[in-house]
Amino acid sequence: MLYPDNSADKLGFNEVKELIKAHCLSTMGRQMVDKIQVMNNYDNIRKFLSQAAEFKDILTNDAALPIQHFFDIKTLANKARIEGAFLSEEEFYQVQASLSTVFAVIAYFNEREGQYPNLEALFEHLPIEKSILKKIGLVIDEKGKIRPNASRELQDITSSIAKAEQEARRKIDQIFKSAAANNWTADGSLTVRDGRLCIPLLAENKRKLKGFVHDESASGQTVYMEPEEVFTLNNRVRDLEFERRREIVKILTQLTDDLRPYVPLLLSYHGLLTKLDFVRAKALFAIDIDGSLPEVTNDASIKLVNARHPLLYLSFKKEQRTVVPLNVSIDESSRVIVVSGPNAGGKSVCMKTVGLLLMMVQAGLLIPADDTSRMGVFKQLFVDIGDDQSIESDLSTYSAHLSKMKYFAENANGKTMILIDEFGTGTDPQFGGPIAEAVLESLNQKKVKGMVTTHYSNLKIFASNTEGLENASMLFNNVEMKPLYILEVGKPGSSYAFEIAQKIGLPQHVLNLAKNKISAGQKKVDTLLVDLEREKKEIYDTRIKLNSQQQKVNTLLAENAKLKDYLEENKKNLIREAKQQAQSIILNANKLVENTIAEIKSSNADKEKTKALRDNLNVELKKNTVKTEQPKPAANAEEIQKGDWVKLTDSDTTGQVIEINKDNVVIAIGDLRTVAKRKRVQKVSSSSVPKEVRRRSASSVGDYSSFSPEIDVRGMRGEEALYAIERMLDRALMMSFNNIKILHGKGDGILRKLIRDYLKKYDQVDRMEDEHADRGGDGITYVYLR
Repeated sequence: MLYPDNSADKLGFNEVKELIKAHCLSTMGRQMVDKIQVMNNYDNIRKFLSQAAEFKDILTNDAALPIQHFFDIKTLANKARIEGAFLSEEEFYQVQASLSTVFAVIAYFNEREGQYPNLEALFEHLPIEKSILKKIGLVIDEKGKIRPNASRELQDITSSIAKAEQEARRKIDQIFKSAAANNWTADGSLTVRDGRLCIPLLAENKRKLKGFVHDESASGQTVYMEPEEVFTLNNRVRDLEFERRREIVKILTQLTDDLRPYVPLLLSYHGLLTKLDFVRAKALFAIDIDGSLPEVTNDASIKLVNARHPLLYLSFKKEQRTVVPLNVSIDESSRVIVVSGPNAGGKSVCMKTVGLLLMMVQAGLLIPADDTSRMGVFKQLFVDIGDDQSIESDLSTYSAHLSKMKYFAENANGKTMILIDEFGTGTDPQFGGPIAEAVLESLNQKKVKGMVTTHYSNLKIFASNTEGLENASMLFNNVEMKPLYILEVGKPGSSYAFEIAQKIGLPQHVLNLAKNKISAGQKKVDTLLVDLEREKKEIYDTRIKLNSQQQKVNTLLAENAKLKDYLEENKKNLIREAKQQAQSIILNANKLVENTIAEIKSSNADKEKTKALRDNLNVELKKNTVKTEQPKPAANAEEIQKGDWVKLTDSDTTGQVIEINKDNVVIAIGDLRTVAKRKRVQKVSSSSVPKEVRRRSASSVGDYSSFSPEIDVRGMRGEEALYAIERMLDRALMMSFNNIKILHGKGDGILRKLIRDYLKKYDQVDRMEDEHADRGGDGITYVYLR
């Protein structure tokens, strides 16, 4: 329960809902966002939060969910429910597209069974009735138009229309040629008037032809006549079109009758699509605000770790600034946090962050805070923020505050969260302070949880001496006179009234007068608070510095341990390999020596023969001597430029650099192209590259820069055109082009059909499409490659 009714506006919750609505794909989803309410049922809160978290996981870590079409099939199902009514072609297409999306989504989750249990529960026990799609598919094609063969009668009518139109065209062409031969026609060709094809005749010749005059030119010198014979044929076409329309209505009515038994199932599918759109929008908003799923408990407590106000986070994100995170706990030991500190120090934002994040969690929305945060469930949220004075109700600012305090004191309990800004203000501080203290004491006795902001010293003292209340302050840099927007729990803060007034430029004599008017005790308290703030700031800075240094030390120790382990492992491997190599060399040397001695003994060799064998022995031993080569230093990657020859460091492959993109280089290796990191290539001189490789690379690089993925085969014979297209396709595939463009002209469509049938045999061809009608239409084919 929220009190007052405008609490959602005060805390920014309605603004959050508008941002979520912007991510919805359908009207149904937006309507569902409008219905978002703060819940207090623990199980429902857990369910909705888990659904949003699972969908966020899909969006960030898994393949895209096949959500393409969101139509309002509930309205269409209700229309189909009425006897005698029928859905149009477009409406059947919407049903078909929506059902395809539903079945694709269900298949997606079936492939990942058990991975997203809360989302799977959305369509649990929902039957998959693909016969609906099959029935619609027999009548409606992929573009949402009725199929010409949807019925035998429709097929016959369509064929008759085509024949009649062809006959009418042939007849009018014949008459036009005859009239033109007799010089009866005006300049121009056949034209359309009132939807009918007409011949432009000179006005003086209009009696020479029988027909119906549909129009005349502005000068009256040209009339547009539909010949009598053609007039009769066109009327026949129009009659057939009316007949075709009646047949289509008959087919759609029958299809609607077939669909009517499935209306309850269609409504269930509609509900699934609406929920998916709704949860998807919540997940996308969570990604925008870097939201996560906190631990949710069924008790009335809060622990926020590195929390940010979502609206402030988005605003700062646009300006490339960061929000200072909030860390606060509200539980049985610290039920009410009394926040004090300077004006514009962040007290109200801190309190609003707590309230808004609580509302978001209890509405099933992920929040911008660490997942170690813990959020409880509160039955009531009472808010007193801003000025609610009312002329109509005869309420002043303070009266409005008091009426809320009355409601809080009467209705709050241990499951209530209260948020009160500038507690006690609006009246004489001498009386407002004690009244606020009394209200706070009453609320504390009811074990309420919450956060209040104040400047009153009596409330700070009361919080210090009362169990269940906890002082907190917003840290302030009193040297630079700037707020730090960091909440520090445990001690009250100074309002820095004199310091801020001095910085703004209030005259010094005015400040001195003000200081003389406050009591010595109040001066002492404020001075102690300022000194305490300064000490707290120094301790905080020291702690941050120590934490940073400790992290660096821990990182260095971890790196040192890893390096030590790596060196030890490599040392063992090198020793083992060296021993194996030495044993192999000794074994081979012993065999060679023994063989040489045996040959000398067996042949009773003379001195020359013995000398030759010894020389051979020395040569073989030198071959087996291990030579330690100094590794050549790698060329500096920064020196590599376009056109340089390079060698891959992990192979002997040599190529020429044709493009440099940040840390990557594009290398031409013959007719092939490859991309490698700069650190994986080593610059070599062009003289060390064989001439044949340089010549082939130069030709290939030239081809790459001059190649155009477009070919014009108009006027070519069929075989000639196919040969040219095949060569171009080979080069396009080799150079990794995504598509090619073929200009073949329209004509009778023979060349286009020949080319497309020929290209269908290639596995590398993904699909073929016509050019846009305004830019050539079916006279140009785009071929998209895999």
